Amino acid sequence: MIGGERDEGRASPGGAPDIGAIVAERLSRREVMGGLVAAAAAAMVPAWAADAADGSALAFTELRKGLDETHHVARGYSASVLIRWGDPVLADAPTWHPVRQSAEAQARQFGTNNDFLAFLPLAQGSGRSDHGLLCVNHEYSRAAMMFDGVADSREVTRAQAEIEMAAHGHSVIEIRRDDGVWRVVSDSAHARRLTASGTVLEMSGPAAGDPRLITKADPSGRKVVGTLNNCGGGVTPWGTVLLAEENFHFYFGGFVGSGPEAANLQRYGIGGPSRFGWLGHHDRFDVARNPNEANRFGWVVELDPFDPASTPRKRTALGRFKHEAATVAINRDGRVVVYSGDDQIFEYIYRFVSRERFDPERPAANRDLLDEGTLSVARFGADGHLDWLPLVWGEGPLNPENGFHGPADVVIEARRAADLLGATPMDRPEDIETNPTTGRVYVVLTGNAFRGAAQTDGPNPRGPNLSGHILELIPPGGAGVDHGAERFLWNILLLAGQPRSANSAVSADGWLANPDNLAFDSRGRLWIA
Repeated sequence: MIGGERDEGRASPGGAPDIGAIVAERLSRREVMGGLVAAAAAAMVPAWAADAADGSALAFTELRKGLDETHHVARGYSASVLIRWGDPVLADAPTWHPVRQSAEAQARQFGTNNDFLAFLPLAQGSGRSDHGLLCVNHEYSRAAMMFDGVADSREVTRAQAEIEMAAHGHSVIEIRRDDGVWRVVSDSAHARRLTASGTVLEMSGPAAGDPRLITKADPSGRKVVGTLNNCGGGVTPWGTVLLAEENFHFYFGGFVGSGPEAANLQRYGIGGPSRFGWLGHHDRFDVARNPNEANRFGWVVELDPFDPASTPRKRTALGRFKHEAATVAINRDGRVVVYSGDDQIFEYIYRFVSRERFDPERPAANRDLLDEGTLSVARFGADGHLDWLPLVWGEGPLNPENGFHGPADVVIEARRAADLLGATPMDRPEDIETNPTTGRVYVVLTGNAFRGAAQTDGPNPRGPNLSGHILELIPPGGAGVDHGAERFLWNILLLAGQPRSANSAVSADGWLANPDNLAFDSRGRLWIA
């Protein structure tokens, strides 16, 4: 963990400023924080999970870089295990055993490979920081780490495949801090598991019920079993969480052929061998037999963690692609804005703006705000401007001549629609977060080893880009920012990498590479994972 306060300019033991000070200085130069907010950068440990023994504002000594079997944290901080793969989530979950696993048990136990975390205070809206719900994505599984004698996820038996499916999805657990220690509330009425095989979700928005979402198992095109590869996410002002389905193509395989979905499948990297062996046991993952099943994944899921009986919904108006995150902001006119990146090299940055407005006095009225609105994609100009290009059926090239016969086709094939509009291909757009003080928007670009020197441009200035960078997007409007504006400004906040390749002088220990996630804490500090 490394960090620095904006106004202190602390240096590392070697004399060069650490990366927290660099980030802080760049934020300060652009007046991002309006003189009110400090910045810090951190890796691995979320802000809520580490308690500073001395009560300091992250004024600690930078860690030395290195790789070993110890989980290192800065002096004065501690880290402890809250919950592990296989630990009970539901009160009736059996004790986990490495060689006596089952899908039924795993569906009640904590899943694998966490990504997005959201903390929601209990009682709802109370603002408490010592008691609440922790919502956790389970992005993927690795059979070699789950089952004895299995070297590859493509080699799993049917029983093992079903355990893997149950290990995917999402967990909602209740946690409480007593005497400085966080613990799971084992008998919580809020506890819940979503899985890839045992949870039925509803499709909503413009693609719901479309023929391209209809399968033999679901002739309505409105019910889908499971959620896959949940990566980043977001929290809405009305108390729900958004779970972003990312690399859904890993799970599908088979002969694509020349059918009506062939080009669509190939644009999302689907066809041929799968990275998982599930399709050998469940033919819904075989696109030769069920080409529409893949169209039912790659969406943003909305979940109400306060109601364990609620049905999660895949909000198709937010577009179908490999979502890294779904970050929510309320525009100055009350409309809801969701930012999301398509996490693959040479893919795009998207923004959704709701048609209706958020009503803080009537929470129930906000439940379907994400079903109607405008999805746009970003095109960057070398002059420092960013234009949001609306993906609207019937406008420009998004018409029947190009295979778009209605709004459902546009959101199902959001990537192809963005291609036709001339969006700017980026270096793996991952997390996107908004500064709560200024409303400015920060985009993580994790890297792109395949961008050649001749392919560089303003927002992607390095080829190859091995270390990644962070962009700052500036909506117009000053204090009352307009997230729905057609044009923003942009600049590069940080070029990551070792000291010689970064855009600022950093210490030998204080540099970062391949940024993935961002968060602003309650004090306005920027955290970088």
